[in-house]
Amino acid sequence: MADAQQATPAASSGGALPLEAVRARIDEIDAGLLALLDERTALGKQVAAAKAAAGQADRFGLRPGRETEILRRLLAMPRTGASDALVIRIWRELMGQSLALQGPFNLTVWGGPTQARALELTRLRFGAAPALRMAQKPEETLAAAKLKGGVGVAMLTGDSAWWGRLLAEPKLKVFAVLPCLNAWGPPSALAFAEVEVEPTGADVTLWVTDAPGPAAKVAETLSRDGVAAELLSEAGGLKLFTLAGYYQADDERLARAPGRLSGVIGAAPEPFDV
Repeated sequence: MADAQQATPAASSGGALPLEAVRARIDEIDAGLLALLDERTALGKQVAAAKAAAGQADRFGLRPGRETEILRRLLAMPRTGASDALVIRIWRELMGQSLALQGPFNLTVWGGPTQARALELTRLRFGAAPALRMAQKPEETLAAAKLKGGVGVAMLTGDSAWWGRLLAEPKLKVFAVLPCLNAWGPPSALAFAEVEVEPTGADVTLWVTDAPGPAAKVAETLSRDGVAAELLSEAGGLKLFTLAGYYQADDERLARAPGRLSGVIGAAPEPFDV
């Protein structure tokens, strides 16, 4: 493995490094990165072995809160060239690969009229390692997410309130709003699975209601109780809001909120570049 502390080749009299020297240094760094990448992947296998030894082999290894903690820590580190998008994409790939090594990890995606976009958002979030299939109906994603290692991803469209079905599926939780980076576009899809959703310190809660009338009126009513709400999607007589912060399902403020049929369906970290 190349020495990470090796000095950078000396610059020419003009202040710029010779092209050959730059390319040589890139080759050295590539070799070092590959060695570290291989070591990190091997550690993912050791995680699987340690879980098996602890009797946790049957537990899905997806931990959205820890992934967010890792990414926030990395994004807070000093950098001179690597963009947020580059850091997120590389580590999402590493995390997806590690999770795939620990047991079943399958993605089922419904894109509605925008299948290509749904596929893009899913791979940006989970990497290339997990197996993926496209669903014909959003209900297929809900069924697949109940299986061991299953994750469902479905787009938010104006003609389907599929997310309302999560009110009747208490084990399924939304844990991510896609994309996770504002630069990649507006919130367009939700990811859900049978996982524990924990607060990360900067979250949004996904809340559904059948309250009649304009969404702005519902948001205004919530705001009078100290809840900041923003409409995310609306279809079939249901409204899906994001609430600023992490709310428990039994929060009294939500119990007082408008609507006869309502409830929390999960929570997700705020986008990384807010």
